[in-house]
Amino acid sequence: MSEPKLALAIGTFDGVHLGHQKVIATARSAVGDGGRVTAVTFWPHPMTVFDPAGAPPLLQNLESREDSLLDAGADEILLLHFTKQMAAMTPAEFVNQIIAPLKPTAVAVGPNFTFGAYGAGNPVALRQLAMGRFDVLTAPAVESGGYTVSSTMIRAAVLAGDVGVASGLLGRDFFVRGPVVRGDRRGHQIGFPTANLTPDPAVVCPADGVYAGWLTRLDEPGEPMPAAISVGDNPTFGSYRRVEAHVLDHDFDIYGVPVEIGFTKYLRGMVAYAGVDELIAQLRLDVQATRDLSGT
Repeated sequence: MSEPKLALAIGTFDGVHLGHQKVIATARSAVGDGGRVTAVTFWPHPMTVFDPAGAPPLLQNLESREDSLLDAGADEILLLHFTKQMAAMTPAEFVNQIIAPLKPTAVAVGPNFTFGAYGAGNPVALRQLAMGRFDVLTAPAVESGGYTVSSTMIRAAVLAGDVGVASGLLGRDFFVRGPVVRGDRRGHQIGFPTANLTPDPAVVCPADGVYAGWLTRLDEPGEPMPAAISVGDNPTFGSYRRVEAHVLDHDFDIYGVPVEIGFTKYLRGMVAYAGVDELIAQLRLDVQATRDLSGT
């Protein structure tokens, strides 16, 4: 029995947004459901090699990226460790040493894909270097909500708290992941227990404020649970910056449990209240707004 056809989808794929998903779909179109699609991605982000001080925060950590690539339709992931040696490869060396040995039927890339030293290679050069060994397919740019989808645009939206815009460009809610850490338990004491995450400095975090969203436990199968989410340093009490999710109608001890917290809508900015009673009154409004948006 012959091996199934193989298509490669190549890119950094930070965020696995709608444009990246189009690259995966383009690779799939070349081999059909009976073929294999391998998502070829780079880690760390090339910018951390070229310009460590200027490298932007990522939209996802590596584990989340790999999960999202599989969700987008890739059958498997090939992770290329991006080094100064790889960055110095000529376009021809990259094709002959990395792509060609995999014997793909087709290679799909985005319209802005570059490769080889100084980004000298592009989709046109890739097609020339293929030399009939494989087809090269360039996925078109994707537009959504009046924007051209890009990781840069999504990063800016998240940093500004425009999670609705970010979600539209991602094709899903923006989320962060991590283990639940112990907080000061003030939320529990006033009737609004929270699951707390410490933001990963390598991953972009939404602007300070209160959001409607959801929480999913990653240690067991389960549906996303509606949650009112606070991002910031809790100005009423004063504390370190964190992401706090109050899961509606749940009070459980999940310290140490890995969770995913998704952001659906920005509700309000952070406010320092004069006392606990004012804070509780506002938290009730936040919970109700979250409940209305989630339909629970």
